Amino acid sequence: MVSYMDYTSPSTQYTFDVNKSPLFKKENKNYINILGIQQLNTLENVSLLDIFLSANNVVEPHYHPNAAELVYCISGAATVSMLNPFTKQILSYSITPGQVVNVPRGWWHYEVAEVDNTHILAIFDAPTPEVILGSDILKFTPANIMSHTYCLDENQWKQAIAPVKPSTYIGPYKNCNKTKENIPHQYLNQQYQQPQYIQQYQHPPYVPQYRQYWG
Repeated sequence: MVSYMDYTSPSTQYTFDVNKSPLFKKENKNYINILGIQQLNTLENVSLLDIFLSANNVVEPHYHPNAAELVYCISGAATVSMLNPFTKQILSYSITPGQVVNVPRGWWHYEVAEVDNTHILAIFDAPTPEVILGSDILKFTPANIMSHTYCLDENQWKQAIAPVKPSTYIGPYKNCNKTKENIPHQYLNQQYQQPQYIQQYQHPPYVPQYRQYWG
């Protein structure tokens, strides 16, 4: 129990229908529902996302500054990939019903559905997990900073990220007109390593002023 909760109050909630709490909807087969303390006020340090995906749809690269994430496969199959910041390796794990992947707090990660009708549950150890989305980083970081920092042509960078929409959540976009490339599915989850950068380092302190899932 938590000290701020009045369990005698008539407004105390013990049950909730997650189906009635949308976070994001791409279309009928690709959407995310949410449960947090704003939906169910007796929750303590737990929340979840109920995620439905069709084949090759991606929960976009992102990270949670204040929460670890346990990804549980209910149906279908998905590959969960994360960047280990200590080894500089992308770790990819394919899961089917009953299997889980744990993503430590603050690790860059994403999920790819391998088949249609994939259903996964993302469980967090925070009542209001914060999220930093890859699409927001790409869209809102000034182009001149990116070009200067990484020796890029600024105009080419602007052109490259022009199609990116903030808060993508599930990609690719419904109206994506990108030329379809004949890339085998396994390459979507290919492991990549840069040995010359492998080193131990300390995580920078997390700054709490980030987007929350439920605004």
